[in-house]
Amino acid sequence: MTKPNYSGTYHMVEQENMDAYLTGLDVNVALRKIVCMLKPTKEIIHDPETGAMKINTITTFKNFSMDFNIGKEFTEDLRIVDGRTCQTTVDWDGDKLVCVQRGEKEGRGWTHWLEDDKLHLEMRVQGVTAKQVFKKAE
Repeated sequence: MTKPNYSGTYHMVEQENMDAYLTGLDVNVALRKIVCMLKPTKEIIHDPETGAMKINTITTFKNFSMDFNIGKEFTEDLRIVDGRTCQTTVDWDGDKLVCVQRGEKEGRGWTHWLEDDKLHLEMRVQGVTAKQVFKKAE
C-alpha cells in the first residue's frame, strides 16, 4: 500500500485545548499565553520512498525543526518547547503518522493525518489532547 506524501506548506486554521496541553507539559503561564496566540505554519519535506521527513514549524515567536526517518527511534531535543529531551519514534498507522515520545511525561506524542487539503495534528500528554488543523497553501 502506498503511503501519502505529506510534503507541502500548511497554515493553521483551527486550534483547541492548547493551554491544557501546555499545562500538562509544565509550560509556564506567560509562555502558554504567547503560544496560544500563535498561528504556526508547517513546512513538511517528505520522501515516501526513503521515509525521510523534515517538519519545520514556523511562528513569529520561535521556530522548531524535526528531522527524522519514519520507523527509526531518535533523540528529540524539545528544550525549546518544555526544556526536555525524549526518545522519539514516528511510524505509520494506516495513512496516519503516529509519534511516541518516551521521557519524563507519560503518554506524550502526536498523530498527523491528511484529509483533502487539510493537515490534522493531535497532540497528547498525560491524558490531555490538543488539536490543530492546517490548510495546505495553494
